[in-house]
Amino acid sequence: MKDFQANKNPQAESKKATIPPYMKAISGSFGGIVEACCLQPIDVIKTRLQLDRMGNYKGIVHCGATVSSTEGVRALWKGLTPFATHLTLKYALRMGSNAMLQSAFKDSDTGTLSNKARFLSGFGAGVLEALVIVTPFEVVKIRLQQQRGLSRELLKYKGPIHCAHTIIRQEGLFGLWAGAAPTVMRNGTNQAAMFTAKNAFDVVLWKKHEGDGKVLQPWQSMISGFLAGTAGPVCTGPFDVVKTRLMAQSRDGGEVKYKGMVHAIRTIYAEEGLRALWKGLLPRLMRIPPGQAIMWAVADQIIGLYERRYFRSAAL
Repeated sequence: MKDFQANKNPQAESKKATIPPYMKAISGSFGGIVEACCLQPIDVIKTRLQLDRMGNYKGIVHCGATVSSTEGVRALWKGLTPFATHLTLKYALRMGSNAMLQSAFKDSDTGTLSNKARFLSGFGAGVLEALVIVTPFEVVKIRLQQQRGLSRELLKYKGPIHCAHTIIRQEGLFGLWAGAAPTVMRNGTNQAAMFTAKNAFDVVLWKKHEGDGKVLQPWQSMISGFLAGTAGPVCTGPFDVVKTRLMAQSRDGGEVKYKGMVHAIRTIYAEEGLRALWKGLLPRLMRIPPGQAIMWAVADQIIGLYERRYFRSAAL
């Protein structure tokens, strides 16, 4: 763990240095690219399991093996383009907006941020990313992932752009925002917990405070990010299942099975049982905590470079 000499000015020491929101956004976008390339197969398996109402897949390994054998190994990276693009934009918006909200909630005199303010900043960032980026990109991603078959000519959606165009043409613009309500609830809760937990683990495990000049090693960031990413999937499992079901159903045929978030929860519970609301939980736990570990390992290094270069210069 690296450190640099503290600023000797007592007035400057009374407030911790602040990292600009644009740097947080840049660090998040690079972390999102790396995460998407590494973990796309897990996301495809999770989606297939959540959409499996007939019990065709016996588990994670069987699902992955079935997809590979019947559709080819490349099928495990179906939807990578919208997934990588959506993660890059999502993390940029998440990290940047969270930093802006934290700045707004900080005590103007001391520059400190309470745990309540940190939680609200994370929730606000999650809601914003859900409405602006996550919902439309995930609708396209899920429609692509649920398609079965090898022949491009026989598929309804030929690619992400064609998929988005088809949805808008057949279902209207708001078809891209199917499942927005559970997505907002999922992302808001997830990010509120994640930002609060990541900061807590950094402080408890590594005595790292933002702006103090200490730069975590990648393995330290990965441990904090992994632990911070575990609570959300368990708490928000039903929202994620409902989101997937609502996004997957096409409205071009008229009547739809699920009328909304509450109706979907009731229908799934009545037809498939309580455990169905946590379908795909294991692959989510296999994807989200490692994804957060990868993202934070990249983001913390980029932020650390900024701290070493600019905070050190300001201290000299």
